[in-house]
Amino acid sequence: MIREQRSSRGGSRDQRTNRRIRAREVRVVGSDGGQLGVMPLEAALERARTEGLDLVEISPMASPPVCKIMDYGKFKYEEKKKASESRRAQVTVQLKEVKLRPKTEEHDYEFKVRNVRRFLEDGNKAKVVIQFRGREITYRAQGTAILEDVVKDLKDVAVVEQPPRMEGRLMFMILAPTPKVAQRARELAKQAAASAKKSHRSEKQQENDAPEEEKQEEPSSAPTTP
Repeated sequence: MIREQRSSRGGSRDQRTNRRIRAREVRVVGSDGGQLGVMPLEAALERARTEGLDLVEISPMASPPVCKIMDYGKFKYEEKKKASESRRAQVTVQLKEVKLRPKTEEHDYEFKVRNVRRFLEDGNKAKVVIQFRGREITYRAQGTAILEDVVKDLKDVAVVEQPPRMEGRLMFMILAPTPKVAQRARELAKQAAASAKKSHRSEKQQENDAPEEEKQEEPSSAPTTP
């Protein structure tokens, strides 16, 4: 699998492989993980070539550099696959905005606080905004009191990340999930990712098994035309 590789002008973040390795001598790790010792680069390349694999520089700052014999294409594929699975298991934190008014009615307040609770339990953050219109700007104390009520009603799931402040006619604060709630959201995300992965594997297995099942079916006899 030895192949010539040209680096772009901007360089590459990938590890140097095969003819891109610049050292004259390298310390070689075999494909089975065993130490093969220090040898000239050409000898190491020949060793990799006989196994149909690549010579990959894994510790360029060592003296001499450490290289490993491996299937580099397979290694990069597995690395990309692990990174993809890791991203699926992560919680993407979003900032949800909920608006209230100084004279928000009780049922509307309760409805919106329930929404904020749901956002937080999903691992998101919430921006709670008090919007003042016209002469309502004189009711700042009432707006502050509403935000304080929100904090009290959500104290079991939320912490204040940014305390209330004014920006023009808007008073707002930002709530974040408590560490316990955030951890639970991450665990649920991991479970969902694992379940999706299992489901995907099951679907692929069914696709692979389908031709065998079709072979086992008795062919239907079509009526012959006299």
